Amino acid sequence: MTKNLEELLSKPLIYFLPPWTHDSKTLTKILKAHPSIKFVSLVGVDLGGNSTDEKIPISLFLEDIEGFLRVGVQTDGSSVVLHDIATLNNARVDIIPDLSVNWFIDYNYEYLDEKTGLPVGTLRIPSFLEHNHRLVDSRAVLMRTVDYFSDQLMRLFRDYPHLLNEFGIDSYDDIQEISLTTATELEFWVKTPEDLADEEKLSTSQMLKEQYWKRTKGSVRSALEETMLLLEAYGFEPEMGHKEVGGVTAKITGSGKLNHVMEQLEVDWKYSTALQCADNELFIREFIEETFERYGLEVTFRAKPIEGVAGSGKHTHMGASVKLKNGKIKNLFTAKSKDEYVSSVGWGALMGLLKNYEVINPFVTSTNDAFNRLKPGYEAPVCVVGSVGHGVDFPSRNRTVLIGLVRDVNNPLSTRYELRSPNPISNTYLYVGACYLGMLDGIEYAVSNRLTSKELELEFSKDAGEDKLYLEKERAYRSEKDVFEDYTEEERNRLFTKPPATVWENLKGFINNPEKTSVLYKGSVFNEAIINSYRVAMLDQWITELTGRIIPNNMDIVRHCKKIKDIDNVTDLDVVNWEKINALRNKLMKDSLTYKSIFTVIREAIEKDNYDAVSSLQLEMTDLIMQLKAAYIIYKRNLLVEVNGF
Repeated sequence: MTKNLEELLSKPLIYFLPPWTHDSKTLTKILKAHPSIKFVSLVGVDLGGNSTDEKIPISLFLEDIEGFLRVGVQTDGSSVVLHDIATLNNARVDIIPDLSVNWFIDYNYEYLDEKTGLPVGTLRIPSFLEHNHRLVDSRAVLMRTVDYFSDQLMRLFRDYPHLLNEFGIDSYDDIQEISLTTATELEFWVKTPEDLADEEKLSTSQMLKEQYWKRTKGSVRSALEETMLLLEAYGFEPEMGHKEVGGVTAKITGSGKLNHVMEQLEVDWKYSTALQCADNELFIREFIEETFERYGLEVTFRAKPIEGVAGSGKHTHMGASVKLKNGKIKNLFTAKSKDEYVSSVGWGALMGLLKNYEVINPFVTSTNDAFNRLKPGYEAPVCVVGSVGHGVDFPSRNRTVLIGLVRDVNNPLSTRYELRSPNPISNTYLYVGACYLGMLDGIEYAVSNRLTSKELELEFSKDAGEDKLYLEKERAYRSEKDVFEDYTEEERNRLFTKPPATVWENLKGFINNPEKTSVLYKGSVFNEAIINSYRVAMLDQWITELTGRIIPNNMDIVRHCKKIKDIDNVTDLDVVNWEKINALRNKLMKDSLTYKSIFTVIREAIEKDNYDAVSSLQLEMTDLIMQLKAAYIIYKRNLLVEVNGF
C-alpha cells in the first residue's frame, strides 16, 4: 500500500482513488499533492437515475474531512426524484459518501489551474441519499440487492449440501464470499450540431449494412480514440470501441474537415462488481459526452433518437460466482458436466428473471423514447423469452430474444446472461437490482427442490399450456428461432404474452402482479415507499413529456405536411395523395363543433387522470403520425419541385 501511495503522490494527474485511499490521512496527502483538484462533489443517484453534482471547495472538505467522510452533507431532496419520500414539508436529505467503491477525478480540460497548468479537477464521490435515517436512493437499492443475494446464496450452500457437490466444494467453511459481476455495452449516436437526420438515407444505409464495424474517420475517430485512452487511464479496462449499425457517410468541407457527421458508436469495457459497474457507467457516459463535445460533436444517449433507424441499446451482462478461501473462483452458472448448458443455479436464475419480468421491466423501459426502440425489426427485444443455444456444444447467440446465455466451452468463468432490453438511459442500479432479485427467486426454487440441471432444462423448455411447478402454465419461455421472422405477432403474444406498449401499461405491472412485486420486497431491498415513489415519478414524467414535447412535436409534423404548389404539373394522383394526407392532418389536430381531434382527446383524458385512455390514444396517435409521414413521402415523390423534410 505504501508503494501504491507513493505512485499516486508522484503522478501529475490521477484519475481514480481506490477504496484503500478513503481515510482522512491518506486522502489529505493525496489531495495536497495534487493542487489542481479544486472541488469535491458527492454523487447521489435518485430514483430517476439523475446524479447530484455540487461543487464543494477542496479547502472546505479538508477542514472537516472526518465529518465529510462520516455524515456527508445535507441538501434539499424535494427537487430530485424522490416523490412522496422527500416532500416539501420534510425535504432534508443527507448525501453520505460510499467508502467501498472507486472515486473518480473529473477534469475540466477547458479550464487550467494557473499555478500547475493542469486541468482543474473535481473529486466525484459516489454517495447514498438518506432520508429519515433510511437510504432511499438507487445506489442503496443495488447495494442491498448484492448483500441480500450473497446472504441467501450462502444460506442455500449451508442448508442444501448437494449444491456444494455440484460445484466441487468440499465444505461450506471453504466459501469466502459470493460475488455478483456485471457489465454493460454502451451505444450512442454522435453528430455535428444542427444537422438534421435524413431518415430515408439512414434507413437505406442500415439495410445495406454500410456502417457496422467500419473504420472511423476525422473528428469521430479522434474523439473515440481519446475516449478509449481515458477509459484506460481511469482503470476501466476498455475492451472495444467501434461503429454500430446506424449512420451515414460524412461529407468533406472545403477546409478538408468532415461535416454532416451522423454515426452510431459502441464502447465496451471490462466487467466489475454490480455496484461498481453502475458507478463506472454513470461516470463514463458523462465523460464520453464531454470528450466528443471537445471535437465539435453532439452525443445523444436517447434510446431512439431517429425514427426508422436502429436505436441505442445497453446490453447488460450479469453473472455470479463463489470465491473460495484457497483463492479459487467457481462460476455459479457454469454446468458441472459438459453435456449441460448451465448449472441448477444458472437455470434457476434464468427462469426467475423471465418469470418475474413484469415487475423488472418498469425499471428497464420507463420512457416514451425507450418504447420507440422496442419494436420488431431493429434487433431490439420485444418478447419475454430466452435462449440458451441450439446445442450444448454449440454456444450460439440469438439476438432476437430478451435474454440469452453467453458461454465459452473453453472458459467456464465466462458463463453469464445478457439482457438485451435496457437502453443507455435505463437506471442501471434499479434494473440490475431487480434482475438479481428475480434470479434469486428462481434459484431458491431450483435449489430447495433439489432439481438437477437436466430437470430444470425440461421445465425451461416447456410448451405453452404445459403445467410445471414454477413457470406459468400458459406461457413458453424458450425459443432458439428468430422470434420476429418465425412467429406471427399473434403467435408471439400467445406464446410469450403481449408486451406492454406504453409507459402506463408497463407501470401497471406492479399493480397487476402483487406476488411478483413481493419478490422485490424481499430482504427489504425495495419497499412500498420506493416502488410508489418510482411509479409516481415515471407516471409524471410520461404525462409531462406527452403534453409538453410529444404532442407539440407532432403538431409541428402535421403543420409541416403542407400542400405543395406545382400548378402546371398536378395529376389526379397528386390530388388523391393530398386528400389522404389532409384527412390524417384533420383527424390528428383539427377540432370542429362536432368532432374533437386526437390531440384534444388525449389532453382531456389526462385532465381526468384516465391513464388507460391516454395510453390507448397515444398508440393511436403514434400510428396516425407514422401513416402521415409515410403518405407525405409518397406525395413528394410524385412532385417535380424539390421539397425538404422526412
